[in-house]
Amino acid sequence: MKKVVLAYSGGLDTSVCIPLLRERYGYEEVVAVTVDVGQPEADLKEARARGEKLSDAYREVDAKAEFVQDCIFPLIKANGDYEGYVLGTAIARPLIAEKVVEVAREVGAEAVAHGCTGKGNDQLRFDAVFRAAADLVLVAPVRELSLTRVEEKQYAAEHGIFFETVETEAEAEAETEAEAEAEAEAEVEEESKRWSVDENIWSRSVEGSELEEPSFFPPEEIFQWTVSQENAPAEAEVVEIGFEQGVPVSLNGQKKGGVSLLRWLNKTGGRHGVGRTDIIEDRVLGFKARENYEHPAATILLTAHRDLEQLVLTRNELRFKASVERAWSELVYKGLVKDPLYESLNAFVDKTQERVNGTVWVRLCKGVARVVGRASPNALYSEEVSFDVKQEQKWAEGFSLFHGFQSRQQQSK
Repeated sequence: MKKVVLAYSGGLDTSVCIPLLRERYGYEEVVAVTVDVGQPEADLKEARARGEKLSDAYREVDAKAEFVQDCIFPLIKANGDYEGYVLGTAIARPLIAEKVVEVAREVGAEAVAHGCTGKGNDQLRFDAVFRAAADLVLVAPVRELSLTRVEEKQYAAEHGIFFETVETEAEAEAETEAEAEAEAEAEVEEESKRWSVDENIWSRSVEGSELEEPSFFPPEEIFQWTVSQENAPAEAEVVEIGFEQGVPVSLNGQKKGGVSLLRWLNKTGGRHGVGRTDIIEDRVLGFKARENYEHPAATILLTAHRDLEQLVLTRNELRFKASVERAWSELVYKGLVKDPLYESLNAFVDKTQERVNGTVWVRLCKGVARVVGRASPNALYSEEVSFDVKQEQKWAEGFSLFHGFQSRQQQSK
């Protein structure tokens, strides 16, 4: 029996893939796999219901703790950032792909599939992991058949897969007046959901429709994690974050597991309007795209972590690590976490984090997360250079004599 395992989100793209894999590719059994990396429970519930109905077998894999431990914590240590984007969707896709491969091998499938188009970044992130599994065939129906969203919706309707109001004449005639009113309300609600949203425990991205226009002002309705700066409370809140070897381990003096720590910071930071990004992003294929992100916990933790590093790492370490961080972030953005360089970069980063221990206090107010204090047993700060400490200032004269020497030589020619 020809069997394929599909990375399943529950959305339009992956849902139409199920009948396509049967009709166009001849697979007799389609196993749909949803990997939980912190999506809203409502989304998981919808994916579960639709996946169980459409596929021959449905699996849900809880990978939240693994996502935080193996993906988010390394990202924090590397100050992961691609052109201002905190790498939320990008860092999750390879893990999702790996879980799909695991299920494929467990059930004895010969192929793995995804619902990515040929225009975005996600196809590359899934492909890189799927192709590394040389014993499995890669199938990408939406990309291979060059399907548009309109064509997908039509195909879905033909196969009884409904995401919007699609009905036959007979169904329309059979509707009661009350049902018609309810359907009209649903259509209005559906119109408000015209944005494409991807969410995990680290970030939430919103794109599509008018948001693709660079000059379009994003309406407040697209934001769910953060309030606007105008509606954020005027009273500031200070959060104390404890780090051990570059990893956040406590909040306000209380030890916290990774998942609960991120959720608390997302809620707290979002209440203060912290963590919104609206950028023009360079995609892997060279296209520029307008993206909107929400990431309160990411903003707070990356701000705190960078500050703590400034206190404990040497100037040379910081300078070199900045170049490592750029390379690390680009590999993650492209989904190349299987590249040998990625492992090597992580080894360097981990070495630098051995001394990144301490506490950082971050003030949250009106959309801004600002460090107001830091302390570490490994601090390189010395009180001996304080303005209030008497020392032999003339010792600096020897250094000053040669400071700028080459510039003076050049100017005298």
